[in-house]
Amino acid sequence: MRFMLLQDYYVEGLEPMTTWAPEDAKAHIDFQNRMNDELRERGELVEAQALTQAAKTVVGDGSSPIVTDGPFIESKELLAGYRTVDVESLERAIEIAAQASAAPGPNGAPINMPIEVREVMWNSSDGL
Repeated sequence: MRFMLLQDYYVEGLEPMTTWAPEDAKAHIDFQNRMNDELRERGELVEAQALTQAAKTVVGDGSSPIVTDGPFIESKELLAGYRTVDVESLERAIEIAAQASAAPGPNGAPINMPIEVREVMWNSSDGL
């Protein structure tokens, strides 16, 4: 079963990572990398990506696409990144999400970031 674990970076009272002390930001990123390595070793990690806040919205009408900047989101709506995991059960996906939620923030305290867990309905590598 494949699941996307969507990391929403809004946590009440938590400043953006760009304002953290450099050692706190490094500890957070190191945690994410270690977690990815562990999942990869277990054969559970499909993909992990961090996302910027910059976005474009594209609407295609069959000729030339219409491209606009945005959406311009509030920090509480920021999708900071995602992991796609291939695991045996929803319970395992939830375990991984809980581990990711406890990533360290300022002063090493767990940030308890919300992680949205969604099962992948269709995998393009499986064909139709």
